[in-house]
Amino acid sequence: MRVIEAIDLKRDYKISEGLFGKNKKTIHAVKGINFSVESGEIFGLLGQNGAGKTTTIKMLITMLAPTSGVCKVLGYDTFGQEKMIRSRINFVFGGEYGLYRRLSARDNLKYFSNLYKLPKKLRDSRIDELLELVGLSDRADTRVETFSKGMTQRVQIARGLVNSPEVLFMDEPTIGLDPVGAEMLRKTIVDVNGRGTTVLLTTHNMYEADELCGRIAIIKDGEFLALDTPRTIKARAAGGNAFVAALCENPAGLREKIEAVKGVSSVTVSRVEGGINLRVAYAPEANIQGQILSLLPSRSIKSFTNEEITLEDAYIQLVKGETRA
Repeated sequence: MRVIEAIDLKRDYKISEGLFGKNKKTIHAVKGINFSVESGEIFGLLGQNGAGKTTTIKMLITMLAPTSGVCKVLGYDTFGQEKMIRSRINFVFGGEYGLYRRLSARDNLKYFSNLYKLPKKLRDSRIDELLELVGLSDRADTRVETFSKGMTQRVQIARGLVNSPEVLFMDEPTIGLDPVGAEMLRKTIVDVNGRGTTVLLTTHNMYEADELCGRIAIIKDGEFLALDTPRTIKARAAGGNAFVAALCENPAGLREKIEAVKGVSSVTVSRVEGGINLRVAYAPEANIQGQILSLLPSRSIKSFTNEEITLEDAYIQLVKGETRA
């Protein structure tokens, strides 16, 4: 069963420019995207800041009217039939907003449950269940202002579940979390989905998307570059090969030299403790390991290996326009 359906979905904004805002300019934030989400899926929406992710979610949760196209959730139009949708969905945005920090976790959940007019008996049992689900039963009556970011986000998820939504929209829920907090939140998302809730997730974390999502869409400038399973996108976009090396230093001009090698898809150089991590994605037919090693000063190489391509490799390649899945 399709719980989300978008057909040629568009959203434009008009902004004022020039002296006294006399000039009007139209920004095409979402440019005719098409996708659907089946009941029980975890569906990922990936893209850079300003790509159109949040605008898309806001249309789906009835906060924004589409400029044109079809936008349906649970079979109803998100603009015109929003009253049929709102009680059956919920959303969680990243960061620490959306809660009353001077209230306890329990009192926050009571407040939001009352907005959905849950009967008191059902409300209280539901809150106990949700606090257990997100691992906060022992901190239920502690003020949220004393919580870590990870704990606060888990309260946010509990808040997003007070009405037992059929579809939960999550916009970068792990943003700003440390690795342990992010891992706990990902486990909570899997648990929520395992109870039958469909999840639409936006994230900048490629590992997170690869781990959680059955299918993902990659959006850039309001258009989809790819829509498929993570495995298929990785296979189509970059062929499945990556050369990885740990270096003591980053020689001048190294990235430019490697990018010039025929068959190289993307180059990522990141600073880590004790040196540099070099990752080079390349086409499967290219035999480039020897060429890359010849460009590296032998004294700077700590180790090197060949690995399968990651979703981040494929994402970078797609967004840079080097391929299209």
